[in-house]
Amino acid sequence: MKKKLSSVLILAAFAASPALHAAGVTDAMIENDAKSGNDILSYGMGTQGQRYSPLTQVNSKTVARLVPAWSFSFGGEKQRGQESQPMIHNGKMFVTGSYSRIYALDARTGAKLWKYEHRLPEGIMPCCDVVNRGAALYGNLVIFGTLDAQLVALNQDTGEVVWKEKIDDYAAGYSNTAAPLIAKGLLLTGVAGGEFGVVGRIEARNPLTGTMVWSRPTVEGHMGYKYDKDGKKTETGISGTTNKTWPGELWKTGGASTWLGGTYDAKTGMAYFGTGNPSPWNSHLRPGDNLFSSSTVAVDVLTGDIKWHYQTTPHDGWDYDGVNEFITYEQNGKRLGGKADRNGFFYVMDATTGKLENAFPFVKKITWATGIDLKTGRPNFVAANRPGDPTKGADAAKGNTVFSAPSFLGGKNQQPMAYSPKTNLFYVPANEWGMEIWNEPVSYKKGAAYLGAGFTIKTLNDDYIGALRAMDPVTGKIVWEIKNPAPLWGGVMTTAGDLVFYGTPEGFLKAVDSKTGKEMWKFQTGSGVVAPPVTWMDGDTQYVSVVSGWGGAVPLWGGDVAKKVNYLEQGGSVWVFKLSSK
Repeated sequence: MKKKLSSVLILAAFAASPALHAAGVTDAMIENDAKSGNDILSYGMGTQGQRYSPLTQVNSKTVARLVPAWSFSFGGEKQRGQESQPMIHNGKMFVTGSYSRIYALDARTGAKLWKYEHRLPEGIMPCCDVVNRGAALYGNLVIFGTLDAQLVALNQDTGEVVWKEKIDDYAAGYSNTAAPLIAKGLLLTGVAGGEFGVVGRIEARNPLTGTMVWSRPTVEGHMGYKYDKDGKKTETGISGTTNKTWPGELWKTGGASTWLGGTYDAKTGMAYFGTGNPSPWNSHLRPGDNLFSSSTVAVDVLTGDIKWHYQTTPHDGWDYDGVNEFITYEQNGKRLGGKADRNGFFYVMDATTGKLENAFPFVKKITWATGIDLKTGRPNFVAANRPGDPTKGADAAKGNTVFSAPSFLGGKNQQPMAYSPKTNLFYVPANEWGMEIWNEPVSYKKGAAYLGAGFTIKTLNDDYIGALRAMDPVTGKIVWEIKNPAPLWGGVMTTAGDLVFYGTPEGFLKAVDSKTGKEMWKFQTGSGVVAPPVTWMDGDTQYVSVVSGWGGAVPLWGGDVAKKVNYLEQGGSVWVFKLSSK
C-alpha cells in the first residue's frame, strides 16, 4: 500500500501546482456538471442523477450519421457484467471494469494511459456479479470502491495509489460496487451485502485523504458517529428508536444496504440514498416496518443527520430493495424527486420534506399490493400474497408458496432511468416478470447467505420482458413504450437533441425520439449492454459512449429468465461514437 498522504500535504500540493490545479476537479465544477456538457464528473451526469445532456449536435436529425470513433477492450478472461458509467475530464476517460479494475483512456483515441487492477482476496462475497458501476473525480484523484469493501484513490495522471481505506470486513459479506458521490466537498459512499446480514450505512469522507467525517446507519437502533481530524469518533445519536419498528434482536443484522449509491441536490442541501431489503427475507421473523429498510433517506450532507425518510415497502417480504435512484427536478417552482422502485410503483415526493405527491404503477402486473394510499403513503397490501410463515404451515421447513409480481429482481433494478426537463418525462427501463417465492427457517451466521427464502423467477409474457417506458409523473400514464425480448438491465440517457439512448442485452445501443419513442439509430456492440450511456463535447465534436459486457444479476439469479437468455455472450469493452461527415 502506498504511504497515505496527509490532507495538509495534498491540499498544499493542489494549491501550489498551477498545472495540477488547472486539471483538478472542483466543487463548483461538480455542481455545474449537468449543465456544462464538456465533462462527466458525476455518476448520473450531474449529482441530481437526471442523466440529461444539454448537447444538441447529435440530435434526431443527425443521429443517423453516428459511427464508431473507437473501441477499447478490457481484455483478459475477466469478463462478466460490465455496469460502469465512464467519467470524462481533461481529455481522459476513467472507466471501471469487472473484478475491481479501472482504466484511464485517451477520450479522443481510446489509447490506454494506465490501468489499476485491485488485488482481490479469496472469499469475496458479491451478491450479484463482480461488477463495478463507476468512479468519482475530485482534485487530481479518481476514486472507486472494490469488491473486498475498500476505497481506492488514484492519481488521475499516473494511476498511482494516493490513499486506500477499508470500508468494512469482506468476510462478513460487505462489498462495494457503487460509484461514490461527491457533495459539498465530501465523498459519500454506501455499503453492499444485504443478503449476508450486514448493517447498511452512509459514510462521508475527506476525498483528498480518505479520512472519515461522519457515519449514519440505515437500520434503526444503530449509532451514528462523527470523526475529528485525528480520527476520534463521537456519537451523534441512534438512527430511529431502538425496537420501535424492529422488535427483538434482528435489527442487529438488519440489512438495508445502500449498495447503489446516492444523489445530491444543491438546492435542498441533501443527499438521497435508497436502502435495500431487510435481513433476512423471511419477514415473519421480524414483525414491524423494519426502518429504514426499503426506503429513501434524505441526509444532511455536512452532518449525516436523517432529515426525512419514506419507506416504499414497509415490512418487506419480497426483496423489494428501495435502492433505486431518487432524481430531483423542478415542477411549477417546486423541488420534487422521482423514484421507480423495485416494487413496481413510481413515487413522486417533495424533495425538501419527503411528502408523497403521487404514486402509480410503472409495470403492468403487481400482486403484492393493490396501490399506494396517497394520504398515508402506505401500500395497500394483499395479505394472501405475502410468502407464508414456515412455522405455521403443513410443512415446517417451508411456508406457503405464493406467486408475486414483480419478481425480486424488480420492476426496475440497478439500471438508472433518466429525466428530461425538456419533455418533463421520465424514461424508465422497466421489466415485467414474476416469481414463485416461499419462506424457510434461517439463522444468522457471519459470512453466510442470510435469506430464509426460496424463489424461481418466471416470465409473464411470451413476446417481451423488458420495456423502455416514457412516464408522465403528473398523470402517471405511459406516454410511449418500446418492448424488448430480454430484460432491460442497462441505463438510460436523454438529451436536448430530442433523443433517448439505451442499451439492450442483445447487444444494441439504441437512440429513439424522446417524444414518440420512434427508433432513430442502433449499433451492435458485440455483447449485452447493462451499463448507462453518456455523452460529452470535446472541442467541436460531441461523443456518445457506452460500456458493453453482458452479466449482472440476471444470469446468476434469473431462473427461467436466465435460461431464456443463456444465448447472450459475455464481453468487456468501451464503445465511443461521433457523427460522420456524411
